[in-house]
Amino acid sequence: MDIFAKCYEPSLAGELKEKGVYPYFHALQSRQDVEVMMEGKRRIMLGSNNYLGLTTDPEVVEAGIRALEQYGTGCSGSRFLNGTLQMHLELEEELGRFLRKPGIVTFGTGFQSNVGIISALVGRHDYVICDRENHASIYAGCQLSYGKMLRYRHSDMAELEKCLQKVPETAGALIVTDGVFSMGGDIARLPEICALAKKYGARVMVDDAHGLGVLGQGGRGTASYFGLEDQVDIYMGTFSKSLASLGGYMAASEEVADFVRHASRPFIFSASIPPANCATALAALRHLEQHPELPERLRELSLYARKGMTDRGLKIRESALTAPTPIIPIYTYETYHTLEVAREIYDRGVYVNPTLPPATPEGEALLRRQLEELLGDTGTAENVRIDAVEQGSWLLVTLRAECLEEIGREVPLTKE
Repeated sequence: MDIFAKCYEPSLAGELKEKGVYPYFHALQSRQDVEVMMEGKRRIMLGSNNYLGLTTDPEVVEAGIRALEQYGTGCSGSRFLNGTLQMHLELEEELGRFLRKPGIVTFGTGFQSNVGIISALVGRHDYVICDRENHASIYAGCQLSYGKMLRYRHSDMAELEKCLQKVPETAGALIVTDGVFSMGGDIARLPEICALAKKYGARVMVDDAHGLGVLGQGGRGTASYFGLEDQVDIYMGTFSKSLASLGGYMAASEEVADFVRHASRPFIFSASIPPANCATALAALRHLEQHPELPERLRELSLYARKGMTDRGLKIRESALTAPTPIIPIYTYETYHTLEVAREIYDRGVYVNPTLPPATPEGEALLRRQLEELLGDTGTAENVRIDAVEQGSWLLVTLRAECLEEIGREVPLTKE
């Protein structure tokens, strides 16, 4: 049998292209900002992870330019060998101070971070316990490890406890959870998770890809938000969202970080973060430290947008209804309806992410709206509100328009 046979079979992607609702790989022709040029047309961006709006900050951009001039375009090696720059060490040192964890390991991407951390720590006789809605990179890390994976229903603490009870006393256990869930926008029940971990002798790892720069004191993340920094053993995060760059990190004790540094194959056998990415992440981190009001304004905007949308009849997952996070899931449920809505919105000048199974459970497709810090010329909270109203209203109008005759049939945007 030809291993490539599957590549020539009919596929969902091919079917969506034929129907004109294929939603992926739209070409951006400008900077990642609140307004972008995409495929020759100005569009409002409601699908970016640029939560603090720092991808276009002049100081952050200038830091990347200076790094290119000083170090060139790449490191041409792994951190283990010739690929460690002094700037990598500076980034790790400052990140450790900010997160109040002394052991920092940086990786080339956020995905690589989860894979590298989990595969290094979870051994043959260990257990890793996951929320079913954890990010795909967490599952990839579990698959690469030699341990046994157990899963519990989303935020179901009773089922988490049942999983912990299955772990033999002679085995180690690591509970891994998203801090802010990337599809639903809700926050992990971290106090209960930490209490159960303590009860059963497990360790806790939080994926804070969507928590850094969003939650906690000065944007320090989910553990800080709950006041549990001393009870979460490992933070994982990424530089590609609030820190406007590319790469990822692990924050833990010095001993755990050093173990991962010498045992993680994805870390050892990958080239290091390029100079420009390292410099922009460091500059964005410094900007965040100097402006702790940015996460506060982002949280304010997130709650304001949620209220505006629910007041107009759109349904948001109950667990995410009061979550002060920039990820707002608008449930559209059926796959083709979701793609038609997304296409109509896109054609009218708004980019939003349609999210489909298997990224969501079957029958729970959604439009994933993501907000970013929006500051007018004066940088006041009122400017934030004005921008939120303008963007939120536009999205609501286009969503409602999907129920009109242009589509030819009514599209259910809410589910009773």
